[in-house]
Amino acid sequence: MTLPVALVGGLHGDARREVVEQLLRSVPGSVVLHHDLAAARDGTVLRVVRDACGELSRDEAPLVNDCACCALREDLVPELERLAGSAMTRLAVVELWDSVEPRAMAEVVAAHGRGVFDLTAVITAVDPALVLPCLADGNDLADVGLAAAATDRRTVADTWARQLEYAPVLALVDSEGADAEDRALLSQLHPTARHVPAGSGELARVVFAGFDVETAAAAQHPACALLPQEAQEAGVTTFVWHRRRPFHPERLYDALEDLCCAAARSRGRFWLADRPDTLLAWDAAGGALGVENAGPWLASLPDAAWEMVPPMRRAAAALDWHPEHGDCCQHLVFTSPGLDRDGLERLLDSCLLTDAEYAAGRAAWRRLPAAFDALLDPVS
Repeated sequence: MTLPVALVGGLHGDARREVVEQLLRSVPGSVVLHHDLAAARDGTVLRVVRDACGELSRDEAPLVNDCACCALREDLVPELERLAGSAMTRLAVVELWDSVEPRAMAEVVAAHGRGVFDLTAVITAVDPALVLPCLADGNDLADVGLAAAATDRRTVADTWARQLEYAPVLALVDSEGADAEDRALLSQLHPTARHVPAGSGELARVVFAGFDVETAAAAQHPACALLPQEAQEAGVTTFVWHRRRPFHPERLYDALEDLCCAAARSRGRFWLADRPDTLLAWDAAGGALGVENAGPWLASLPDAAWEMVPPMRRAAAALDWHPEHGDCCQHLVFTSPGLDRDGLERLLDSCLLTDAEYAAGRAAWRRLPAAFDALLDPVS
Protein backbone atom coordinates (compact mmCIF):
# COMPACT_ATOMS: atom_id res chain seq x y z
CA MET A 1 0.00 0.00 0.00
CA THR A 2 1.37 3.41 -0.97
CA LEU A 3 1.99 6.11 1.62
CA PRO A 4 -0.25 9.17 1.23
CA VAL A 5 1.71 12.43 1.13
CA ALA A 6 0.21 15.87 1.80
CA LEU A 7 2.05 19.14 1.17
CA VAL A 8 1.29 22.05 3.49
CA GLY A 9 2.84 25.38 2.54
CA GLY A 10 2.47 29.13 2.62
CA LEU A 11 4.22 32.28 3.80
CA HIS A 12 1.91 32.53 6.82
CA GLY A 13 4.18 30.55 9.15
CA ASP A 14 1.93 30.57 12.23
CA ALA A 15 -1.05 29.45 10.16
CA ARG A 16 1.01 26.72 8.50
CA ARG A 17 2.19 25.35 11.84
CA GLU A 18 -1.37 25.38 13.19
CA VAL A 19 -2.54 23.31 10.23
CA VAL A 20 0.30 20.83 10.67
CA GLU A 21 -0.40 20.43 14.38
CA GLN A 22 -4.07 19.82 13.66
CA LEU A 23 -3.16 17.04 11.23
CA LEU A 24 -0.84 15.43 13.76
CA ARG A 25 -3.64 15.45 16.33
CA SER A 26 -6.42 14.27 14.05
CA VAL A 27 -4.74 11.68 11.80
CA PRO A 28 -3.35 8.73 13.77
CA GLY A 29 0.02 7.58 12.45
CA SER A 30 0.81 10.90 10.75
CA VAL A 31 4.41 12.11 10.56
CA VAL A 32 5.64 15.58 9.63
CA LEU A 33 8.74 16.13 7.53
CA HIS A 34 10.10 19.68 7.47
CA HIS A 35 13.20 21.11 5.79
CA ASP A 36 14.27 24.38 7.41
CA LEU A 37 16.11 26.48 4.83
CA ALA A 38 17.05 29.28 7.23
CA ALA A 39 20.58 27.88 7.65
CA ALA A 40 21.17 27.62 3.90
CA ARG A 41 23.74 30.44 4.02
CA ASP A 42 25.89 28.14 6.12
CA GLY A 43 25.76 25.48 3.41
CA THR A 44 23.20 23.11 4.92
CA VAL A 45 19.48 22.42 5.16
CA LEU A 46 18.06 21.20 8.45
CA ARG A 47 15.65 18.26 8.24
CA VAL A 48 13.32 17.53 11.17
CA VAL A 49 10.91 14.58 11.35
CA ARG A 50 8.31 14.41 14.12
CA ASP A 51 5.00 12.89 15.07
CA ALA A 52 2.32 13.80 17.61
CA CYS A 53 4.57 12.73 20.48
CA GLY A 54 7.57 14.82 19.48
CA GLU A 55 10.74 14.84 17.42
CA LEU A 56 11.81 11.58 15.79
CA SER A 57 14.97 12.70 14.01
CA ARG A 58 17.04 15.75 13.17
CA ASP A 59 19.74 15.87 10.52
CA GLU A 60 21.40 18.12 7.97
CA ALA A 61 21.56 17.87 4.20
CA PRO A 62 24.20 19.71 2.14
CA LEU A 63 23.23 22.35 -0.38
CA VAL A 64 23.02 21.28 -4.01
CA ASN A 65 24.40 23.80 -6.52
CA ASP A 66 24.23 26.46 -3.78
CA CYS A 67 20.45 26.10 -3.82
CA ALA A 68 18.44 25.24 -0.72
CA CYS A 69 15.38 24.19 -2.74
CA CYS A 70 17.57 21.86 -4.81
CA ALA A 71 18.80 20.26 -1.60
CA LEU A 72 15.22 19.90 -0.43
CA ARG A 73 14.27 18.10 -3.65
CA GLU A 74 17.27 15.77 -3.43
CA ASP A 75 16.61 14.90 0.20
CA LEU A 76 12.80 14.70 0.12
CA VAL A 77 12.34 11.55 -1.97
CA PRO A 78 14.69 9.29 0.06
CA GLU A 79 13.04 10.46 3.28
CA LEU A 80 9.57 9.73 1.94
CA GLU A 81 10.75 6.29 0.83
CA ARG A 82 12.08 5.66 4.32
CA LEU A 83 8.80 6.74 5.92
CA ALA A 84 6.86 4.58 3.48
CA GLY A 85 8.83 1.60 4.70
CA SER A 86 7.41 2.03 8.19
CA ALA A 87 4.17 0.15 8.72
CA MET A 88 3.28 2.64 11.45
CA THR A 89 3.17 5.70 9.17
CA ARG A 90 -0.32 6.39 7.82
CA LEU A 91 0.28 9.88 6.41
CA ALA A 92 3.41 11.88 5.57
CA VAL A 93 2.86 15.62 5.92
CA VAL A 94 5.53 17.67 4.16
CA GLU A 95 5.60 21.09 5.78
CA LEU A 96 7.19 23.39 3.22
CA TRP A 97 9.45 26.21 4.36
CA ASP A 98 8.09 29.76 4.09
CA SER A 99 9.05 30.72 0.53
CA VAL A 100 9.01 27.25 -1.04
CA GLU A 101 6.34 27.09 -3.74
CA PRO A 102 4.14 24.00 -3.77
CA ARG A 103 4.15 23.34 -7.49
CA ALA A 104 7.81 22.33 -7.74
CA MET A 105 7.57 20.05 -4.72
CA ALA A 106 4.26 18.53 -5.86
CA GLU A 107 5.79 17.61 -9.19
CA VAL A 108 8.82 16.04 -7.49
CA VAL A 109 6.64 13.89 -5.24
CA ALA A 110 4.32 12.87 -8.08
CA ALA A 111 7.20 11.97 -10.39
CA HIS A 112 9.13 9.82 -7.89
CA GLY A 113 6.42 8.01 -5.95
CA ARG A 114 6.76 4.83 -8.06
CA GLY A 115 4.01 3.08 -6.16
CA VAL A 116 5.79 3.68 -2.85
CA PHE A 117 4.19 7.00 -1.95
CA ASP A 118 1.45 9.07 -3.55
CA LEU A 119 0.66 12.80 -3.46
CA THR A 120 -2.88 13.10 -2.11
CA ALA A 121 -3.19 16.79 -1.18
CA VAL A 122 -1.67 20.24 -1.61
CA ILE A 123 -2.77 22.75 1.01
CA THR A 124 -1.86 26.38 1.54
CA ALA A 125 -2.33 27.65 5.08
CA VAL A 126 -3.88 31.11 5.21
CA ASP A 127 -4.40 33.82 7.77
CA PRO A 128 -7.10 35.90 6.01
CA ALA A 129 -5.88 39.11 7.67
CA LEU A 130 -2.46 38.69 6.00
CA VAL A 131 -3.61 38.03 2.43
CA LEU A 132 -3.54 41.67 1.29
CA PRO A 133 -0.36 42.67 3.20
CA CYS A 134 1.53 39.79 1.58
CA LEU A 135 0.07 40.51 -1.83
CA ALA A 136 1.12 44.16 -1.55
CA ASP A 137 4.67 43.38 -0.37
CA GLY A 138 7.02 44.13 -3.25
CA ASN A 139 10.18 43.36 -1.25
CA ASP A 140 12.58 40.80 -2.66
CA LEU A 141 12.66 37.56 -0.68
CA ALA A 142 16.38 38.15 -0.17
CA ASP A 143 15.64 41.43 1.61
CA VAL A 144 13.45 39.68 4.20
CA GLY A 145 15.67 36.62 4.67
CA LEU A 146 13.50 34.20 2.70
CA ALA A 147 15.51 33.65 -0.49
CA ALA A 148 16.08 29.99 -1.34
CA ALA A 149 19.28 30.65 -3.31
CA ALA A 150 21.72 33.43 -4.04
CA THR A 151 20.08 33.80 -7.45
CA ASP A 152 16.52 33.94 -6.06
CA ARG A 153 14.93 37.09 -7.50
CA ARG A 154 11.35 36.45 -6.42
CA THR A 155 9.36 38.93 -4.35
CA VAL A 156 7.14 38.30 -1.36
CA ALA A 157 4.04 39.26 -3.38
CA ASP A 158 4.55 37.05 -6.42
CA THR A 159 5.64 34.09 -4.27
CA TRP A 160 2.55 34.39 -2.09
CA ALA A 161 0.29 34.71 -5.15
CA ARG A 162 1.59 31.44 -6.60
CA GLN A 163 1.35 29.65 -3.24
CA LEU A 164 -2.24 30.78 -2.89
CA GLU A 165 -3.43 30.13 -6.43
CA TYR A 166 -1.86 26.70 -7.00
CA ALA A 167 -3.33 24.86 -4.03
CA PRO A 168 -6.88 23.49 -4.47
CA VAL A 169 -7.35 23.58 -0.68
CA LEU A 170 -6.90 26.65 1.51
CA ALA A 171 -6.79 25.94 5.24
CA LEU A 172 -7.98 29.08 7.04
CA VAL A 173 -7.06 29.89 10.62
CA ASP A 174 -9.23 32.04 12.86
CA SER A 175 -7.99 35.61 12.74
CA GLU A 176 -9.35 38.43 14.87
CA GLY A 177 -7.95 40.96 12.43
CA ALA A 178 -9.75 39.55 9.39
CA ASP A 179 -12.86 41.30 8.10
CA ALA A 180 -15.35 40.86 5.26
CA GLU A 181 -13.02 42.60 2.80
CA ASP A 182 -10.19 40.16 3.57
CA ARG A 183 -12.45 37.16 3.02
CA ALA A 184 -13.90 38.59 -0.18
CA LEU A 185 -10.39 39.20 -1.52
CA LEU A 186 -9.38 35.65 -0.72
CA SER A 187 -12.46 34.22 -2.43
CA GLN A 188 -12.00 36.30 -5.55
CA LEU A 189 -8.29 35.55 -5.91
CA HIS A 190 -8.93 31.80 -6.00
CA PRO A 191 -12.65 31.21 -6.46
CA THR A 192 -12.35 27.47 -7.17
CA ALA A 193 -10.41 26.69 -3.98
CA ARG A 194 -11.97 24.67 -1.20
CA HIS A 195 -11.87 26.62 2.05
CA VAL A 196 -11.37 24.45 5.14
CA PRO A 197 -11.22 25.74 8.73
CA ALA A 198 -7.79 24.81 10.06
CA GLY A 199 -9.22 23.42 13.28
CA SER A 200 -12.00 21.35 11.76
CA GLY A 201 -12.30 17.61 11.24
CA GLU A 202 -12.71 18.31 7.53
CA LEU A 203 -8.97 18.94 7.29
CA ALA A 204 -8.23 15.32 8.19
CA ARG A 205 -10.40 14.20 5.26
CA VAL A 206 -9.11 16.47 2.51
CA VAL A 207 -5.52 15.22 2.95
CA PHE A 208 -6.59 11.91 1.41
CA ALA A 209 -8.70 13.36 -1.41
CA GLY A 210 -6.11 13.02 -4.20
CA PHE A 211 -4.19 15.49 -6.36
CA ASP A 212 -3.40 15.56 -10.10
CA VAL A 213 -0.23 17.51 -10.93
CA GLU A 214 -0.94 17.61 -14.68
CA THR A 215 -4.36 19.18 -14.18
CA ALA A 216 -2.90 21.64 -11.67
CA ALA A 217 -0.12 22.64 -14.07
CA ALA A 218 -2.55 23.13 -16.95
CA ALA A 219 -4.72 25.34 -14.75
CA GLN A 220 -1.71 27.62 -14.23
CA HIS A 221 -0.68 27.86 -17.89
CA PRO A 222 -1.51 31.32 -19.25
CA ALA A 223 -3.18 29.84 -22.34
CA CYS A 224 -5.80 27.95 -20.36
CA ALA A 225 -5.57 29.24 -16.81
CA LEU A 226 -8.74 29.10 -14.74
CA LEU A 227 -8.89 32.86 -14.27
CA PRO A 228 -11.45 34.43 -11.90
CA GLN A 229 -14.76 35.73 -13.18
CA GLU A 230 -16.24 39.21 -12.63
CA ALA A 231 -17.15 39.77 -8.99
CA GLN A 232 -17.83 42.52 -6.49
CA GLU A 233 -18.26 42.04 -2.75
CA ALA A 234 -17.35 43.91 0.44
CA GLY A 235 -15.43 46.58 -1.47
CA VAL A 236 -13.38 44.06 -3.46
CA THR A 237 -13.75 43.95 -7.25
CA THR A 238 -12.58 41.51 -9.88
CA PHE A 239 -12.60 43.06 -13.35
CA VAL A 240 -12.22 40.85 -16.43
CA TRP A 241 -11.00 42.69 -19.52
CA HIS A 242 -11.38 40.75 -22.78
CA ARG A 243 -10.67 42.21 -26.20
CA ARG A 244 -9.77 40.87 -29.66
CA ARG A 245 -7.66 43.72 -31.03
CA PRO A 246 -3.90 43.64 -30.30
CA PHE A 247 -2.03 46.15 -28.14
CA HIS A 248 0.07 48.93 -29.57
CA PRO A 249 3.41 47.95 -27.94
CA GLU A 250 4.61 51.47 -27.18
CA ARG A 251 1.36 52.72 -25.68
CA LEU A 252 1.02 49.63 -23.52
CA TYR A 253 4.61 49.92 -22.33
CA ASP A 254 4.09 53.55 -21.35
CA ALA A 255 1.02 52.52 -19.30
CA LEU A 256 2.65 49.60 -17.45
CA GLU A 257 3.38 51.48 -14.24
CA ASP A 258 -0.21 52.64 -13.87
CA LEU A 259 -1.57 49.21 -14.77
CA CYS A 260 0.69 47.39 -12.29
CA CYS A 261 -0.37 49.68 -9.46
CA ALA A 262 -4.07 49.61 -10.36
CA ALA A 263 -4.78 46.32 -8.55
CA ALA A 264 -3.40 44.15 -5.80
CA ARG A 265 -3.27 41.27 -8.27
CA SER A 266 -3.56 40.97 -12.03
CA ARG A 267 -2.83 38.12 -14.42
CA GLY A 268 -3.76 36.67 -17.77
CA ARG A 269 -2.64 36.55 -21.38
CA PHE A 270 -2.22 39.23 -24.03
CA TRP A 271 -0.87 39.89 -27.51
CA LEU A 272 1.20 42.66 -29.02
CA ALA A 273 0.80 43.91 -32.57
CA ASP A 274 4.53 43.67 -33.30
CA ARG A 275 4.57 40.04 -32.04
CA PRO A 276 1.22 38.80 -33.35
CA ASP A 277 2.11 35.11 -33.20
CA THR A 278 3.34 35.13 -29.58
CA LEU A 279 1.17 34.40 -26.56
CA LEU A 280 2.38 36.59 -23.71
CA ALA A 281 1.76 35.97 -20.01
CA TRP A 282 0.90 38.81 -17.63
CA ASP A 283 1.59 38.29 -13.92
CA ALA A 284 1.54 41.24 -11.52
CA ALA A 285 1.53 41.55 -7.73
CA GLY A 286 3.02 43.97 -5.24
CA GLY A 287 3.33 46.67 -7.90
CA ALA A 288 5.69 44.59 -10.03
CA LEU A 289 4.91 42.97 -13.38
CA GLY A 290 6.29 39.81 -14.90
CA VAL A 291 5.89 39.40 -18.67
CA GLU A 292 6.88 36.14 -20.34
CA ASN A 293 6.79 34.54 -23.75
CA ALA A 294 4.45 31.56 -23.31
CA GLY A 295 4.96 30.19 -26.81
CA PRO A 296 2.84 30.57 -29.94
CA TRP A 297 -0.87 31.10 -30.16
CA LEU A 298 -2.52 27.99 -31.57
CA ALA A 299 -3.79 30.09 -34.48
CA SER A 300 -0.19 30.54 -35.63
CA LEU A 301 0.59 26.80 -35.66
CA PRO A 302 0.14 24.47 -38.66
CA ASP A 303 -2.68 21.97 -38.27
CA ALA A 304 -0.22 19.08 -37.92
CA ALA A 305 1.30 20.65 -34.80
CA TRP A 306 -2.00 20.66 -32.93
CA GLU A 307 -1.63 16.98 -32.11
CA MET A 308 1.35 17.91 -29.94
CA VAL A 309 -0.69 20.40 -27.90
CA PRO A 310 -2.22 19.18 -24.59
CA PRO A 311 -5.99 18.52 -24.82
CA MET A 312 -6.80 21.11 -22.14
CA ARG A 313 -5.03 23.80 -24.20
CA ARG A 314 -6.92 22.82 -27.35
CA ALA A 315 -10.23 22.82 -25.48
CA ALA A 316 -9.56 26.28 -24.01
CA ALA A 317 -8.71 27.65 -27.45
CA ALA A 318 -11.82 26.13 -29.01
CA LEU A 319 -14.06 27.76 -26.40
CA ASP A 320 -12.60 31.18 -27.18
CA TRP A 321 -12.02 30.83 -30.92
CA HIS A 322 -12.53 33.84 -33.19
CA PRO A 323 -13.06 33.39 -36.95
CA GLU A 324 -10.40 36.00 -37.79
CA HIS A 325 -7.88 35.82 -34.93
CA GLY A 326 -8.32 32.29 -33.63
CA ASP A 327 -7.29 32.14 -29.98
CA CYS A 328 -5.33 35.43 -30.10
CA CYS A 329 -6.88 37.82 -27.60
CA GLN A 330 -6.47 40.02 -24.56
CA HIS A 331 -7.70 38.33 -21.39
CA LEU A 332 -6.55 40.14 -18.26
CA VAL A 333 -8.08 39.91 -14.79
CA PHE A 334 -7.60 42.53 -12.07
CA THR A 335 -8.58 41.92 -8.42
CA SER A 336 -8.33 44.48 -5.64
CA PRO A 337 -10.10 46.39 -2.93
CA GLY A 338 -11.07 49.86 -4.14
CA LEU A 339 -10.51 49.03 -7.79
CA ASP A 340 -11.23 51.86 -10.25
CA ARG A 341 -12.89 49.61 -12.79
CA ASP A 342 -13.98 52.32 -15.23
CA GLY A 343 -10.62 54.10 -15.18
CA LEU A 344 -8.78 50.82 -15.68
CA GLU A 345 -10.99 49.88 -18.61
CA ARG A 346 -10.37 53.26 -20.28
CA LEU A 347 -6.61 52.95 -19.82
CA LEU A 348 -6.48 49.42 -21.25
CA ASP A 349 -8.68 50.32 -24.20
CA SER A 350 -6.45 53.30 -25.00
CA CYS A 351 -3.50 50.93 -25.43
CA LEU A 352 -5.15 48.95 -28.24
CA LEU A 353 -4.53 49.62 -31.90
CA THR A 354 -6.68 52.41 -33.32
CA ASP A 355 -9.00 51.68 -36.24
CA ALA A 356 -6.43 53.03 -38.70
CA GLU A 357 -3.55 51.08 -37.15
CA TYR A 358 -5.62 47.92 -37.10
CA ALA A 359 -6.67 48.32 -40.74
CA ALA A 360 -3.01 48.67 -41.83
CA GLY A 361 -2.58 44.91 -41.33
CA ARG A 362 -0.01 42.60 -39.82
CA ALA A 363 2.89 43.67 -42.01
CA ALA A 364 2.51 47.22 -40.69
CA TRP A 365 2.00 45.99 -37.12
CA ARG A 366 5.39 44.28 -37.12
CA ARG A 367 7.06 47.63 -37.90
CA LEU A 368 5.67 49.30 -34.78
CA PRO A 369 8.18 50.27 -32.05
CA ALA A 370 9.39 47.09 -30.33
CA ALA A 371 8.96 48.53 -26.85
CA PHE A 372 8.89 45.16 -25.09
CA ASP A 373 12.19 43.83 -26.43
CA ALA A 374 14.02 44.73 -23.22
CA LEU A 375 11.55 42.67 -21.16
CA LEU A 376 11.14 39.72 -23.50
CA ASP A 377 14.58 39.51 -25.10
CA PRO A 378 17.01 40.72 -22.41
CA VAL A 379 20.66 40.81 -23.31
CA SER A 380 22.52 38.23 -21.20
